[in-house]
Amino acid sequence: MARVAEILVNGISHPIDAEPQTSLLTVLRDQLGLTGSKYGCGEGQCGTCTVLINGSPRRACITPVGSVGNKPITTIEGLEKNGQLHLLQLAFLDLGAMQCGYCTSGMILSGLALLRTNSDPTEEEIARFMEGNVCRCGTYLRIIAAIRKAAQAMKESRQ
Repeated sequence: MARVAEILVNGISHPIDAEPQTSLLTVLRDQLGLTGSKYGCGEGQCGTCTVLINGSPRRACITPVGSVGNKPITTIEGLEKNGQLHLLQLAFLDLGAMQCGYCTSGMILSGLALLRTNSDPTEEEIARFMEGNVCRCGTYLRIIAAIRKAAQAMKESRQ
């Protein structure tokens, strides 16, 4: 199979050199220096490595880079715009929705995917959507509160 030579990450086309079966996480971290997505379980079960591919949350540790094609990839590094954090990032900070921070990028990207499809989710809908993301520190209630706060802030900023 032909090597993958280019991927679109955070709105920028990046040259890479990878076998198609190489994990997207490996390419992001080792070739592009985007270390916000973390290696957790390596089996797609913990959500630590979550990125958005074409707007949908995907586990980068089990996603072969060859399967991405020209679909846009968003990492945690791509949420900040012109020096301003995304409203969901700000909500996580405001509510202390992280302790060690290891799961945070995956939590934020999964939460953003939810808010893009459901602009006003209930606590139960958030909990159900976020089930695949594990926080070893147990800050789940603050994570849910941060997603609710961001939903409200996003709604107000659109008015």
